Amino acid sequence: MAQHATPARGTSPSGAVPDDETTPARERAVEAWRGREQADSSPPVQLRGRTAPEPAERRVVELPAEREVPQGEGTDQPAAPQRGVLRRHPIGTVLGALALAILAAIGYLYYDYAAHFESTDDAFIAARQFSIAPKVSGYIAAVPVTDNQHVHAGEVIARIDDRDYRTALAQAEAQVDAAQASLKNLDAQIEVQQAQIASGQAQVDQAQAGLVFAQQQAQRYEQLARTGSGTVQNEQQYSSQLRQQQAALTSAQANLKVAQRQLESLQAQRDSADANLAQAEAQRDQAKLNLSYTTVTAAQSGRIVNLTAAKGQFAAQGTALTQFVPDDIWVTANFKETQLDHMRPGQAVSLRIDAYPEREIRGHVDSVQSGSGPAFSLLPPENATGNYVKIVQRVPVKLVMDNPPEDAALGPGMSAVPYVRINPAPSLYERLRSAL
Repeated sequence: MAQHATPARGTSPSGAVPDDETTPARERAVEAWRGREQADSSPPVQLRGRTAPEPAERRVVELPAEREVPQGEGTDQPAAPQRGVLRRHPIGTVLGALALAILAAIGYLYYDYAAHFESTDDAFIAARQFSIAPKVSGYIAAVPVTDNQHVHAGEVIARIDDRDYRTALAQAEAQVDAAQASLKNLDAQIEVQQAQIASGQAQVDQAQAGLVFAQQQAQRYEQLARTGSGTVQNEQQYSSQLRQQQAALTSAQANLKVAQRQLESLQAQRDSADANLAQAEAQRDQAKLNLSYTTVTAAQSGRIVNLTAAKGQFAAQGTALTQFVPDDIWVTANFKETQLDHMRPGQAVSLRIDAYPEREIRGHVDSVQSGSGPAFSLLPPENATGNYVKIVQRVPVKLVMDNPPEDAALGPGMSAVPYVRINPAPSLYERLRSAL
């Protein structure tokens, strides 16, 4: 006889779940599942003339894990309100708000401080570097410097064999001595000639005095002969003496003129000798200069760069022996033209050299170039043709270092980052730091 399972609590014999709104949904679902399980487990009805089938394999179904049913779902009870983040994490919320406020304050301080400066990374050290070359040719006898050495003004960089130039100097000095001797000889001749002129002048004066006496004598004896008191012979004799005195005066005057003309010739020769002396002295001075050019020295303080001179090398005139970088260096900063509104000469500058990032170099704005960099290039841009796209130009600004480091090798082309203070008023950060 078949046994029937007792219906589960809260279910009908047919396994249906009673419609009880007060029963929770989870319990009703469990009871419905139990009712179906009992229905499946009841024995089958045996028909006449047929063999009853074997009972089917019984399956065990595992109930799902219980889950919390939110309040208000399937029930008439209202759902409880959820708590906010501030109530769930009060300490974290306060700390986050405090950190946000600190970050905002730090950001404002940084913005206010940075607004007092203009900066660019398009800046490089510049100098008027040049090559050192000898003015005379010859074999290099010595090179007392080495690569990257710092030298002062007047220090020797290279020496050229000077024997040929010393010989040329001795020859020029001999020519000067010869010119001076010739000049002295002419001076002596001029003195002799001046003495001869003085003697000729005396002869002229003597002839003039004799002429006057002869004229008086001739006049006297002519008067006596006319009155019969004197002889005709005496008259003729004194008339002849008068003519002789006249001829003597003329001869003396002619000799005086010759002596004077000879003096003028000697004066011209002396001028020529004086010019020859000046030429010889110029040649001697040039020989001295050529001799001095055999010693190549530094015209100013700086550093030896790219040294190519070597002992025994033949250096032609104008051949570069080395490159020279003076100590007078500065920074050329290519600021955007939109950064120049408040930039003026004399403003303070703080420089950071990429090669020495731990050092801060002080300086000031020296000048702002009158025009952009491309305007002075070999091929300046031509904006009047073709399509035009406006691009912010860069203008070179010369920054002079007030305290360049002496123990660091700074040279052209090294990168730098300048910070130009365009607003001299202290920022909030600086006021706070000074107050603290």
